[in-house]
Amino acid sequence: MRYSSQVKPISYLKANAAEVLTRIAEQREPLIITQNGEAKAVLQDVVSYEEAQETLALLKILALGNQDLEAGRIKPVADVVASLRARHAKAR
Repeated sequence: MRYSSQVKPISYLKANAAEVLTRIAEQREPLIITQNGEAKAVLQDVVSYEEAQETLALLKILALGNQDLEAGRIKPVADVVASLRARHAKAR
């Protein structure tokens, strides 16, 4: 995706806010807002934002899992299942 066509000055956003929000929601493409010629913000629809946050959360979980693996903080599945079954039996 090329963002060069999705760059607008803040004055454009101020003058066309409703239209910009409608277009962003329909096209699901972010809009880069500039101020004094510098990129200052990215405006995106809520659905895309939520999807990105979910993706980041999953990537963080994977990274933490890899760190545990590299540090040797792992147990065989059979041991974990046996431990859970023992706890469940005690709780009864």
